[in-house]
Amino acid sequence: MSDIGADKLAKIYLKMRDELQRMEREHEEKVVELKSQMEVIESEMLNVCKETGADSLKTPYGTIIKSTKTRYWTSDWESMHRFIEDHKAFDLLERRVHQTNMKAWIEDNPDFLPQGLNAESRYSVTVRRSK
Repeated sequence: MSDIGADKLAKIYLKMRDELQRMEREHEEKVVELKSQMEVIESEMLNVCKETGADSLKTPYGTIIKSTKTRYWTSDWESMHRFIEDHKAFDLLERRVHQTNMKAWIEDNPDFLPQGLNAESRYSVTVRRSK
């Protein structure tokens, strides 16, 4: 493929990207619709559990299990941060590095890096459509 010029490569790439985006949109629409239908069925199964007082129902096709899922969040990060520090409860946070902030920190403080920090850089190309 190296015999093909950059203009031809860009044209082919953009055509492929457009098709991929079209396919992803179509796929996402189908996924959203299917998830919506599944939510209706889940609601009906919860109603059956509620009406029968059951936490689980065995059927020939599978067992319906009612469970409670709890999600936590805060609307006051300053207080949450203070709480975590005061109680040394750092395990309440997920372990990951904020990519944009770490990049900015390194640019501003190249001599002060955390021990154990790893970085991986790789080249990539971007094709912008001509107007």
